[in-house]
Amino acid sequence: MDPRFAHVTDWIFDLDNCLYPASTQLFALIDERMGAYIQRLLDCDPVEARRVQKAHFHAHGTTLAGLMAEHGVDAHEFLEDVHAIPLDRIAPDQRLARGLGRLPGRKFVFTNGDAPYATRVLQAIGVHEHFVHLHDIHASELKPKPNPHGYRLLCERFGIDPTRAVLVEDMAQNLRPAKTLGMTTVWVDNGSERGNHDYDPAIVDLRIADVGEWLHDMLGDDE
Repeated sequence: MDPRFAHVTDWIFDLDNCLYPASTQLFALIDERMGAYIQRLLDCDPVEARRVQKAHFHAHGTTLAGLMAEHGVDAHEFLEDVHAIPLDRIAPDQRLARGLGRLPGRKFVFTNGDAPYATRVLQAIGVHEHFVHLHDIHASELKPKPNPHGYRLLCERFGIDPTRAVLVEDMAQNLRPAKTLGMTTVWVDNGSERGNHDYDPAIVDLRIADVGEWLHDMLGDDE
């Protein structure tokens, strides 16, 4: 075990573009459905919908947060709509599954998406069985990362000691609240949109490109 992580008892992972590569462009399908949703909502053309979508993403952290704040959008309806995508762009990742299975301690998924979608993705990757809990946007009371509220709720509900936990994330800005709480932080720098936004080396303990590769290098392979 890497000595930087020998103290860790709880491993917290983001989902999208973290447990699978950003290069799969799976989130692009969600992006398209967000644009279509906004077109219907505002009765506007694709160009205006794109502008609104990205403006909310940049200002509020997620498109949903902006739509809720400025247009009163229902979170359940929005998430069910935009997550109705095929998952054929991702495949089972046996190396990731082996690595997660060999990590000592509890494993959590902490996502700004919703549980039904996240469950589908975890099953498609073949790693669902390794996680004890999936903390989604509803569990965070609709306050998306990097709002500290969801981090605190996750720790309180499961008795997580932040000083013995690690957060693995592809969005650098989402590591800041974790570091403030005392967590060890791992940034998955793999090309996510705005993944390096608000990057600060002081909030990143380790920078990696692939979670499965990192776990393999840290734990070795049991085959």
